[in-house]
Amino acid sequence: MHPIFDALPLVLNLEVLTVMLAAAVFGLLVGCIPGLTATMATALLVPITFFMDPVPAIAAMVTATAMAIFAGDLPGALLRVPGTPASAAYAAEAYAMTRKGLGEQALGTALICSAIGGLVGTTVLVLSAPMLAEVALQFTQFEYFWLACLGLTCAVFVSTASPLKGAVSLLIGLFLATVGLDVTAGHPRYTLGVPDLFGGVAFIPAMIGMFAVAEIMRNVLQTQDVPAPRLQGLMQVFRGVGGILRRYWKGVVRGSVIGTGVGVLPGAGGDIGAWVSYALAKRFSKEPRKFGTGHVEGIVDAGASNNAALSGAWVPALVFGIPGDSITAIVIGVLYVKGMNPGPMIFINSPELIYGVFVAFFIANLALIPLGFLAIGGARYILRIPRAVIWPIVLLLSIVGAYAIDNSLFGVVIVLVMGVLAFVMEENGFPVAPAILGLVLGPMLEGNFMTAMIKADGDLLAFFERPIAAVLGVVVLLVWLLPPLFAAWRGIAGRPASPPISPEE
Repeated sequence: MHPIFDALPLVLNLEVLTVMLAAAVFGLLVGCIPGLTATMATALLVPITFFMDPVPAIAAMVTATAMAIFAGDLPGALLRVPGTPASAAYAAEAYAMTRKGLGEQALGTALICSAIGGLVGTTVLVLSAPMLAEVALQFTQFEYFWLACLGLTCAVFVSTASPLKGAVSLLIGLFLATVGLDVTAGHPRYTLGVPDLFGGVAFIPAMIGMFAVAEIMRNVLQTQDVPAPRLQGLMQVFRGVGGILRRYWKGVVRGSVIGTGVGVLPGAGGDIGAWVSYALAKRFSKEPRKFGTGHVEGIVDAGASNNAALSGAWVPALVFGIPGDSITAIVIGVLYVKGMNPGPMIFINSPELIYGVFVAFFIANLALIPLGFLAIGGARYILRIPRAVIWPIVLLLSIVGAYAIDNSLFGVVIVLVMGVLAFVMEENGFPVAPAILGLVLGPMLEGNFMTAMIKADGDLLAFFERPIAAVLGVVVLLVWLLPPLFAAWRGIAGRPASPPISPEE
């Protein structure tokens, strides 16, 4: 008998299902508060799991994480303030849809696509965990460098302004990522003598500031009386979603596959998967100019990707004990405490427990639909609160979330400074999304490049010696070089021929 049939009774009982329901409510509450990420939701559950058996303990973490990732979409769509980093990629898109009266459609699409992406990622996890983990382990600093370069290329696609302004915004993000101690020499860079900057510019407070504080400033300083966006009704949430899925089914598949693949790579995470999926959705869309104005296509791809990445991150965590992201790093510690040592032998020694985790994944993603529907029903009342009341509350929650990251007031300073920077950028036509992307991928780019150069003794050709690195390197160079070459060729081909010189001349 397959171990999954032995695992069903371990999950489908009143105790475990009650724990999962409580964890779902907890995850929804944590995820919708800016700064209190899915990682924090998992960390806060750790002390409680000490008093649980292994299956309900892991099931609680799986459920809370899946709910928190979707819950981050709620403030993103209603207030343009993403609750979690994984929601930042398409927060502006969802908010633009809300302002157009399509908020229910944005949230309904994000909900269904998140559930589908989670189910696809879980299916891949169940069927091919060992194989995918072996592929992930082939990645060294050379492959991760090219992967970061490919991710930075997405900045061109996510820019709704001119490519030049998108590039400038990306450079601002990359500069902010260099603040702190040098990754090789340990020498302080751009810290201005402030000890709190030795650890760099923290991403979560920076993201909160660039979205929340910038939006608050924009609303406070606007002179025209712009009516607040409204949701039409709870029963409109799923209306039209079926047609959207039929029209953009390739985006659902693409986002789920990209999310799972990115999640398998240790250290990548759902936020990078969402950015890459959103960028590729715009790149291959038949209507790329609609992106940034409230177009549902980007939400389809990125919404499926971030939840699929959660499942993918469990592949290296379970098979080799290597955390795929910060969430699975916490979970690995809990697994050790429960006597479920991650590694290949866990599938032999405790197969029913591992398949119990898989069953919990399926249940959590299926439960996401009704529970997310109820969460949307409660969240829509946020828009009925007067703006003079809601924005101070948002600012307070943002400050609390930033402080809770490291229990430091310096996080609040970062929130305020980055908020002012983002406001100035957007007022002058510079998009914020590339700067966020540069801040996310900057440490990955620099760290892997410096380590790879040390290993290769300064030989740049070493970046093309390994098969996977060579393929990624060629792809990156083609993506960088082909567009300008094609543009130059079209310019030459379209240039009118010089008129013949007359004899008189």
